[in-house]
Amino acid sequence: MIASVAAIIVRPHLWGVALRQAWRMVPAGWWRRAPFLPKPDPAYLEMRNTVQYGDPHHAMVASDVVSYLRWCREWNRR
Repeated sequence: MIASVAAIIVRPHLWGVALRQAWRMVPAGWWRRAPFLPKPDPAYLEMRNTVQYGDPHHAMVASDVVSYLRWCREWNRR
């Protein structure tokens, strides 16, 4: 995760799309459940890792995160 954040920090053109995508992963009503932080549902992240890597506990790969954000940026432009 730290490598992914670092990869985004050095790419200012991806900051907006990274924030937008992070916000989209936050479940509705996050403020009603402890720990009262806007973070993605762990089940959702496990599903995404299973789909992408075949392993629900696979660590995020920074280059994959950057590629995904670039794809989102291009998709949003259309």
